[in-house]
Amino acid sequence: MKLKRGTFISFEGSEGSGKTTQIDRIAKRLEAAGHEVLVTREPGGTEIGEEVRHLLKHADSGNNMFPETELLLFAASRAQLVREVIIPALNNNVIVLCDRFLDSTTVYQGVARQIAKDPVQTINQFAIGHLTPDLTIVLDIPAEVGLERIKQRGATAPDRMEQENVEFYQAVREGYLVLAKSLPERFSVVDGTESIEAIEENVWDAVSNHIAQHA
Repeated sequence: MKLKRGTFISFEGSEGSGKTTQIDRIAKRLEAAGHEVLVTREPGGTEIGEEVRHLLKHADSGNNMFPETELLLFAASRAQLVREVIIPALNNNVIVLCDRFLDSTTVYQGVARQIAKDPVQTINQFAIGHLTPDLTIVLDIPAEVGLERIKQRGATAPDRMEQENVEFYQAVREGYLVLAKSLPERFSVVDGTESIEAIEENVWDAVSNHIAQHA
């Protein structure tokens, strides 16, 4: 199926929701259907962005980070990713799958960190310009499930964002659900507690239907 333009699909959800697994599976299905696909992530996706990612998630110096600093660093990484990677790909009719985008900032920093709404929106808009995802998939899981999945990983120590308490993740979940309800034309909420295969089918239904409507 030939696309008239590139398609930008973002994946959102709290830590442990399974975004990375589903992005990999959907990318393979899209490629098998003949589409050119680019997978990227936030923070990161560029050389500058990966440096910011390390500071935000892994560097010891990040332990003393204020919410306002966190907000601006995420926005800086996003601004670079949009201009260096996402827009050029979309201009070449590529389907871009992004692990997190602006909605993460709205929910994590705006809702869970309780930064006032106006500066979050202004900074978000400055970072992304006119770019908004065409479709956003939210993998919805209870906070307790996400925390348990993080513990079960075992191989790596939880990063700074994964070390938050259950109340933080409850706020994140509620923030995503409220946001999705307010923008039903862009959001698709998928139950992230089902089997990996069942989640994949539900995500694929949302993605393939969107592409069919805009091809």
